[in-house]
Amino acid sequence: MSQPPLNLRRSVQIVRRYWILVAGMTVIALSAGVAYSVLKPPLFTSQALVVISQNGSNISTEVVIVSSEPVLAGALPDIRPAMSLQTLQNQVRVKSLTSGVLSVNVQGSTAAQAQSAANAVASSYIRYVGTVHSPIGHISAQMLARASPPRGSGALKQDIIDGVTGALAGLVVAVISVLLFSRRDRRLRELADIANSIGVPVLAAIPVAHPADAAGWATLLREYDPGAVEAWRLRQALTQLGADADGAGRAAGNGPSVTVVSLSSDPVAVALGPQLAAFAASVGISTALVIGPQQDTNVTASLRAACAVTTRSSGRSSCLETFAPVARAGVPPGAQFVVVVLVVDAREPVFPETVSTAATVLGVSAGGATAEQMAQVATGAARDGRDVVGLLVADPEPSDQTSGRIPNPQRPSVRGAPARGPGHRVPTGNQTVAD
Repeated sequence: MSQPPLNLRRSVQIVRRYWILVAGMTVIALSAGVAYSVLKPPLFTSQALVVISQNGSNISTEVVIVSSEPVLAGALPDIRPAMSLQTLQNQVRVKSLTSGVLSVNVQGSTAAQAQSAANAVASSYIRYVGTVHSPIGHISAQMLARASPPRGSGALKQDIIDGVTGALAGLVVAVISVLLFSRRDRRLRELADIANSIGVPVLAAIPVAHPADAAGWATLLREYDPGAVEAWRLRQALTQLGADADGAGRAAGNGPSVTVVSLSSDPVAVALGPQLAAFAASVGISTALVIGPQQDTNVTASLRAACAVTTRSSGRSSCLETFAPVARAGVPPGAQFVVVVLVVDAREPVFPETVSTAATVLGVSAGGATAEQMAQVATGAARDGRDVVGLLVADPEPSDQTSGRIPNPQRPSVRGAPARGPGHRVPTGNQTVAD
């Protein structure tokens, strides 16, 4: 199934879907920015100005001399806190402002170091070129302006700047990454796409619980209490499957039955069958929940354990009985509604022998399966003599505005001359003419 084109609305939906990943990458980038700022603190810059005479001196040559090793080495004793010659070479910048004025800019790890270094370099240059025995000849130079107050942001301010910069960079990278990933993700998320993948309607789309152990499953079966919207959707699903509160008094053993099939790669969808059974029992339908033989028993191990410990629920689901038979035996004849839970491998779906049911539905979670996987399961069900009549969807996306309903095909209207007979009236325009 082809991916719909990206637009602003869809991009926002994708980012919201992966908000944990986006937030995580943003926090990591923010931390990296702050760590960089702490490990490499901001440098302060101070400036001193030197004026030289114009008696044949070349300003470009003087720029080189100021940053030469002899001048910088002569400045080291006057720099506080001290720094190495190599550090000073890396942090001094000299340029000519005019044909007779040199600007000496030096960076330091502290404001005091930057200011003292700028003054020390300027003074060392003046001494170097002002001696009679200077290698480059005597040049008259003097301090025009001592080092100005250093420029530079405080440590806290720089930490904030670097942190925000890192966070913005991380956010941009995260958004681009999830958008690119979503283009390669073939799993179906919208109800319309899920329904159209195999051409059967969505009977209900509800949030599901995510029990982690047998105690959690037992609590779900005993106390499941959906909200008004979910309860209405489940009631509609029961009606479409032939089970509703109005039919609760039908003869025992003659009630409807359904097998809820889910994929082993989509463990979230396993809760659909138990929640459907628990809801049916809560509205007064005597219900049997059967955990059939599984291709991957690990997926339903805790659910089977809960069913083995609690064979009849109390509370809202007092009409619910749970079973975990290995084959067809074990379901009481008095059940008015039977729900069988099966989990199959999407790559090679095998339907083990279990309780026979009148209908089969496929349970998937939003983003839990691809169209190919769903088609393979539907094909495997057909080979086993089962027709998938509907879909149950777990945890639908809140932003999904589709319903997952499959419209009934309308018969084409037959265009032709109407039959004529005694007293027959044929419409022509806005008038009716009698034969």
